[in-house]
Amino acid sequence: MIRVVLVDDQALFRAGIRMLVASQPDLDVVGEAGDGREAIDLIRSTRPDVVLMDIRMPVMDGLTATAEILAQPDPPRIVMLTTFDLDEAAARAIRQGASGFLLKDADPEFLLAAIRTVHAGSSVIAASATRELFQHFAEAPKPVPARFAALTDREREIFALAARGLSNSEIAAREYLSEATVKTHISRILTKLTLRDRVQLVVFAFEHGLA
Repeated sequence: MIRVVLVDDQALFRAGIRMLVASQPDLDVVGEAGDGREAIDLIRSTRPDVVLMDIRMPVMDGLTATAEILAQPDPPRIVMLTTFDLDEAAARAIRQGASGFLLKDADPEFLLAAIRTVHAGSSVIAASATRELFQHFAEAPKPVPARFAALTDREREIFALAARGLSNSEIAAREYLSEATVKTHISRILTKLTLRDRVQLVVFAFEHGLA
């Protein structure tokens, strides 16, 4: 059972998401909050797996709350909810460690799939959207860390394709590899670069001018 917390200042929106999530046999809404401060206390007490976090809220916004939650030991996966597809606040949240973002008007099936994907920790939400987001809010690249040199030539090729938002199946077809092999390479890349997931891989690539 995947434990979910909803954080949004609009009670009607929360009610709709709660009904959708609760209709799934493998998902359980363990709490909801109307602002970031309330969310921090709720997450400490309920220990959810995934948090759907609105960005703009009173009392404490989603960015501030996300930074505080992710600084705690063993934090949940956090997905930012936004009204805008090119949202600088969403880009900042992902840099802080959020696992991705969703538009509030996303299809219900996409939202449910996103919760499961983020919980699995093996893929990025809308990789192409994340890439577009970072292209739009590009900053001056930082020096490439020494640990990048630990990647093999093949791993660098796969890193570059993943940073462009290609899925495992798309990389496999392009490189004439099995999906299992690509998944193994991605896992090794994340380990060597001390990254948590493919969202962070995209962020790493953009921050260091490797995308």
